[in-house]
Amino acid sequence: MLRILGKASSINVRKVLWACAELDIPLEREDWGSGFQSTLSPEFLALNPNAMIPVIQDGDFTLWESNTIIRYLANGYNGSRLYPLDAKAKARIDQWIDWQASDLNRSWSYAFMSLVRQSPEHQDRRALALSCKDWAKHMEILERQLGSTGAYVGGTEFSLADIPIGLSVNRWFETPLEHPDLPAVREYYERLSLRPGFRQHGRNGTP
Repeated sequence: MLRILGKASSINVRKVLWACAELDIPLEREDWGSGFQSTLSPEFLALNPNAMIPVIQDGDFTLWESNTIIRYLANGYNGSRLYPLDAKAKARIDQWIDWQASDLNRSWSYAFMSLVRQSPEHQDRRALALSCKDWAKHMEILERQLGSTGAYVGGTEFSLADIPIGLSVNRWFETPLEHPDLPAVREYYERLSLRPGFRQHGRNGTP
């Protein structure tokens, strides 16, 4: 049985949990991270030197980095319907997974820490305004992509890319800021909400 180390409120842990739900992978999860078992313990650092969640153990195989984990799960657990075998089709999925991890994540980092986490180190009004503006700009990129496909990030069918991006969309709607009108993103959010895995691990009111 797959072992997942990480608290269920973490957006990166929820990527893995949602992927497991889509792939019908049995799992057991242990609470690690802030408020739970410390990721700075020697036991955890032996598994992930970065002291970050999630970590998975699949038998004697240990892996960290959430997007790498969901790719591994799709490759190892008959997930070709989510992550195609064809190199070009797979690359189109990968480009959006990587975009979420780099460009989209970076855009909302300050705003999220300021508005949701209420971090004292993230209360500069100018920096907050710039982060909100940048976040909206990236959501407009997603709006255009979804308008083009008419359904999901990578095309007409749900794919592995929709897991990290869907969780980011949840974070967008749950963060208390001014949201521009993005009808394709809103429809996408409702479309994802038809999936049991997203209802359980994504649209759960926890940004």
